[in-house]
Amino acid sequence: MPKIKMYGTPTCKDCVIAKQVFQELKTDYDFIDMTNDEEATKKAIELNNGFRRIPVIVFEDESILVEPTAEELRAKMASD
Repeated sequence: MPKIKMYGTPTCKDCVIAKQVFQELKTDYDFIDMTNDEEATKKAIELNNGFRRIPVIVFEDESILVEPTAEELRAKMASD
């Protein structure tokens, strides 16, 4: 079962980049599509201290990255 959760939408540019990094690194993750999911949207905003920015990526260690660049995401993945 994937230990990483990513809240986002299919058309979000930063979400697409994050998905590409996960694919490149062969990383399993759960993609939570917020498009028509009010509860997922509320959760993502809560995780991001009330701000509406995506993707919100929650890692196994409960750390969170919001709108990471590909380099920031790769660095985080290398450190885990």
